[in-house]
Amino acid sequence: MKLTRNINAISYKNGENIQKSEEIVYDETTNLKINNKHKYNFSSINNSLKDFATGYMIGEGIIKNLEEIKKININGMNIDVEIENYKEKKDLVLPSDSAGGWRSKINSISPIKSDLKVEKDELLLNIEKLRKNAEIWQKTGGTHVAAFVNNDKNQFIVREDVSRHVAVDKVIGAATRKKLDFSNSYIIYSGRMPADMVIKIVRSGIPLLASNAAPSFSGYSVAEKGNVTLVGFIREDRFNVYTHWDRVIF
Repeated sequence: MKLTRNINAISYKNGENIQKSEEIVYDETTNLKINNKHKYNFSSINNSLKDFATGYMIGEGIIKNLEEIKKININGMNIDVEIENYKEKKDLVLPSDSAGGWRSKINSISPIKSDLKVEKDELLLNIEKLRKNAEIWQKTGGTHVAAFVNNDKNQFIVREDVSRHVAVDKVIGAATRKKLDFSNSYIIYSGRMPADMVIKIVRSGIPLLASNAAPSFSGYSVAEKGNVTLVGFIREDRFNVYTHWDRVIF
């Protein structure tokens, strides 16, 4: 499945404009249906949809592990999932993007337990590695990219999507399907770190989230309560650690 399309555009540069072909990312509406009842719609690209469905349900607290999934069927952009006990679960879950504000959502999370330590040089190297692996972004500039890092198993799982949430869901799902230890792993990605993203990270049991962008106060507050280390503004030779500093070795 081709994930980009070419369109005609006018390019303006240095006082001149020319007509040229531009490559852009091809996004579509993805439909996720759980137990043939509850439907969710997303804008995404057509790849790694099984990873996305798995990661979305983990990050939203709908399931806790892979064993709760009975089946996932993919038909084009339609995902049909069957899981155990969804009727009972759905009333207990407060979606990360639900109304009511982050102050109500923060009550639904518990602090993560983890002994993870990450060297400063590793973070700097991995943000560059993330960029180099962002193949669609390099062609179009139209995607977010996320990586799930687990050094024990030498894993650097990369996924891209037009939505930062979907990109993160995809790496969470891929790591879940590989049965990696989340308490000794972290995510590095391109995107801000507000409450809705950090709640997803806490619910998944991931102790560190790193980004080339900034946190918001809501994200900072969730990370403080959830025992998640937030690392932002990673550049070639710098970054900021906002919460639970002890996980980063300087």
